[in-house]
Amino acid sequence: MHRQVGDLVLDQDGLAPRGLLVRHPVLPDGIAGTEEVMRFLAEEISTETYINVMDQYRPCFKAERSPGVERALMTAEFDQAVAIARRYGLGRLDHRAMVSRFGRVL
Repeated sequence: MHRQVGDLVLDQDGLAPRGLLVRHPVLPDGIAGTEEVMRFLAEEISTETYINVMDQYRPCFKAERSPGVERALMTAEFDQAVAIARRYGLGRLDHRAMVSRFGRVL
């Protein structure tokens, strides 16, 4: 996809007429592979990749039967996901994600 549309471009109104936007849901205990995803994006795609680091995970239905997804995301886990992205030089993180459900700017 990145080869076809390139990095996300925002116009003067903040709309995105073109480009790649990645949504990455952070899951408990790192099971979403955040480290690997961020490394791949930085090294194989572009450090200018626009990323929405998502903190919305909520266990439901039969999640209590599945180790690792039976609990909600902890603040430290979300903070770590953002830190990992930044460590790989990924700085275009969705600003709405930076004011997380945990109530603070990251």
